[in-house]
Amino acid sequence: MNISNNISSIQAHQTMMNTNANNVANVNTDGFIPSDVRMSDDGGSVTPNISMADDTGSTKSQTDLAKELPDQIIAEDAVAVNIVAIKAQDDVLGSLLDIKA
Repeated sequence: MNISNNISSIQAHQTMMNTNANNVANVNTDGFIPSDVRMSDDGGSVTPNISMADDTGSTKSQTDLAKELPDQIIAEDAVAVNIVAIKAQDDVLGSLLDIKA
C-alpha cells in the first residue's frame, strides 16, 4: 500500500467532517438544505463527492442529526485507521533502512 493513498483518504474524510460540521452548525437555520458527501475510489486514491441533499420543501432546517452524528464517527474512525496504517508503513520502512545501514 502507498502512503499517498492513506493521505488522500484522510483528506477526503476531513472534507466529510467539515461538511458534517457545517450541517450540524446550521441545524437551527430555517430553510437550510444540508450537503452530503460520498466517497469514490479513483484508482487507489479516495475522492469526496459533495452534493446537496434532497430538498423536502420544509421551511425549517433539513439537517438530520440522526444521520450527521454517525457520519462524524465514521469519518473519525476512518482517519484513525489510516493513521495507524501510515505508522505501520513508517515502521516497516524504518526497519528496512536499519537493515541496509
